[in-house]
Amino acid sequence: MMPRPDIQPPSSAAVARACDLLRAGDLVAFPTETVYGLGADATSDHAISALFAAKGRPEFNPLIVHVADAAAAAEVASFDARATLLASAFWAGPLTLVVPRLPGSPLSSLVSAGLETVGVRVPGHPVARALLKAVGRPIAAASANRSGGVSPTAPMHVGESLGERVAMILAGGRCPIGIESTVLDASRDRLVLLRPGSVSVGEIESVAGPVEVPDRDPERPQSPGQLSRHYAPSIPVRLNATSVGSDEALLAFGPDGLIRGGVARVNLSPQGDLYEAANNLFAMLRGLDKPGHASIAVMTIPAQGIGIAINDRLRRAATAP
Repeated sequence: MMPRPDIQPPSSAAVARACDLLRAGDLVAFPTETVYGLGADATSDHAISALFAAKGRPEFNPLIVHVADAAAAAEVASFDARATLLASAFWAGPLTLVVPRLPGSPLSSLVSAGLETVGVRVPGHPVARALLKAVGRPIAAASANRSGGVSPTAPMHVGESLGERVAMILAGGRCPIGIESTVLDASRDRLVLLRPGSVSVGEIESVAGPVEVPDRDPERPQSPGQLSRHYAPSIPVRLNATSVGSDEALLAFGPDGLIRGGVARVNLSPQGDLYEAANNLFAMLRGLDKPGHASIAVMTIPAQGIGIAINDRLRRAATAP
C-alpha cells in the first residue's frame, strides 16, 4: 500500500504551511472547481521537474499556470484586447487561455514545454483562490494523479494515486464541476478550442466571436488533455454500449433498465442531467476500475453542452494503449 500523504483541511494554518512547502520547491495538491491540481512553483525549474517526475508526465506536455487574478496573469503572459475580454467574462472560473508568454517572463520554460505560449487561468474554488493569494506567485498545476490515469475529484483520489509524492493535500471536499477546464488558444488570429470543458464553445463565441474546433489532436500538445490516451482506468473502456457482458461493469446514463447483466453498474445521472454526469464521471470510473471487471461498458452520452467534454474524456479513456 502506498504511504499516506499529509492531508489537511484548508484552515488558515494549513494554507500557510502549503505556501511554505510551495516556496521550498515541494508539491501541494489543492482543490479547484474542476479537479484536484498538483501544484508547484511555476518559477522554479526544480519544482516543475519534480511535478513531472511525481506524475510520470512527459515533459513535452505543457502545464497550466494558476494565478490569483487577472493582474497576476498579466505579469507572466501577454493579453490582447480579445484575451482580456475573455478573462473578464469567464474568470474566476473553468476557462484556461493559451496566450503568448511575456518576454522575460519569470515562468520556468518547462511549464510551457518550450513553447512560446502558456496556458493561464484563475480558478474559482475558494481554497485555490486563498492559496494563490497567500503564496504570492504563479503555481503550475496538472491533475493530481499519475499521468494518463483517471483525474481526481476528491482528496482520497489524490492519495491513492500519488501517496507521498505530494507533500500535502489541502482537502477541500469534492470538486463541484468534476472535469477539467476548457482550454482555448487565444494566441493567434483565430480562436481555437484545445480542450472542451464546462465553458462551451457557444458561450465563448457569444463573447469573442467564432471558435475553430479541430477534428484531430495536434502532433505536439499545446495544452494538457490533448494526448490521444488520457483519463484512462487500468481496464478497457467500451463506448456506446447497448448491452453489457457478463464480466463487464456498466457505466450507465439516464434510464438503464433496458440494459441488463454485468458484474456491477453505476449511473452517471438516472435523470439524464449532463452536469450531474460530469460531476460523477471520474469518481465512477474509478469505482468500476477493479481487477474482477474485464472492461467498462459505457452507455451513449449526448454530445451537447458539457456532454461534449464528457465524450472527449471517455474517447481518450477508451483509446488502446
